[in-house]
Amino acid sequence: MMLSGLRTPLIALGLAALLAGCQATPPLEPRGTGDLGVVVERATGSLAVVDTSARRILGRVEGLGDLSHASVKFSRDARYAFVFGRDGGLSRVDLLSGEITHRVMQSGNSIGGAISQDGSLVAVANYEPGGVRLFDSETLEPVAEIPATYRNAQGETVRSKVVGLVDAPGNRFVYSLFEAGEIAMIDMNGEAPKVTRFPDIGEAPYDALIGANGRYYIAGLFGEDGLALLDLWHVEEGVTRILPDYGRGEARLPVYKMPHLEGWAMAGDEAWLPAVGRHEVLLADTDDWSLEERIPVHGQPIFVMSRPDERQVWVNFAHPDNDVVQVIDTETREVIRTLSPGEAVLHMEFTPKGEHAWVSARDSDRITVYDTRTFEVLATLDSESPSGIFFTDRAHRIGL
Repeated sequence: MMLSGLRTPLIALGLAALLAGCQATPPLEPRGTGDLGVVVERATGSLAVVDTSARRILGRVEGLGDLSHASVKFSRDARYAFVFGRDGGLSRVDLLSGEITHRVMQSGNSIGGAISQDGSLVAVANYEPGGVRLFDSETLEPVAEIPATYRNAQGETVRSKVVGLVDAPGNRFVYSLFEAGEIAMIDMNGEAPKVTRFPDIGEAPYDALIGANGRYYIAGLFGEDGLALLDLWHVEEGVTRILPDYGRGEARLPVYKMPHLEGWAMAGDEAWLPAVGRHEVLLADTDDWSLEERIPVHGQPIFVMSRPDERQVWVNFAHPDNDVVQVIDTETREVIRTLSPGEAVLHMEFTPKGEHAWVSARDSDRITVYDTRTFEVLATLDSESPSGIFFTDRAHRIGL
């Protein structure tokens, strides 16, 4: 299937002209991928391929399986999207042709993945069976499997769910083991994977992030307050605990949806993060990871995302307050705008330099594009149950 509006690659045109011995018509210009992206359409198992410059949908790629909690990573050249489906499917999609080039059912239940620093490997985090599998990024041929085994309270060797898988500098991957309460790191620089494990980090790590410079890996803990931090510059120091008041706190409020740690905003020397079970955005000093301030917001935050210039932080919320997005000015630390993009806002994504924000509203079947300076609605795009939005500039950013 060819996407409407996408042009034939120049190499193919040149080869066709050579074989024909002449050209009846001038060749079409090829297009780059730097202003492309995808929107996950979870109800139909499809991706909408979008042009962020023209603010339009170019076409759709179907047949991607269960995308109810799907994530997407991009190849080093930003041409291919790797789609990690909840059903264990791993798909490689050509953004220019709109075709699935490779697809494997690699597990029974997976929860995201990562691309190695050199672009050669795709790693997948699996719930069932618990572990990490690695594949060649060109062919999706299997390279290695690392089971997430541990000993339970009965002394049995069992597998743990893997969460919070990220790429790290030095062709490494870092992830957390939910039931085991561990962080693990895979080093892919030798003939075989080298796995280093950091036990007893806290109860039930549920998600994690890595900072933009690739130094700090931080896991959130579902079973207790606080977070676990691994300094990848000094792994010999092991894991330390930070922000002991991060979690639910004394008042055990109902938690409708755990926040996504990937959505943390790093602005200057501060981390802006969603409070668990509270209607607050928290500010922490990244020098000593102490809590500085709590900012009241509309609901329980899910994503707290920094505009690329770090002047604004955009926040969306859990049910039942998920029809609103709020914008915080990072200088005044005040909410400066409340937007209403539609019902069940699931994800936001900034264009690479931050002039526009794309927002998906699942239950309104639409994507809204905002001007981040004026908050004007620039476009409204029809999309069936849209959720995750991913732009190709992620290909060149650590952890995304």
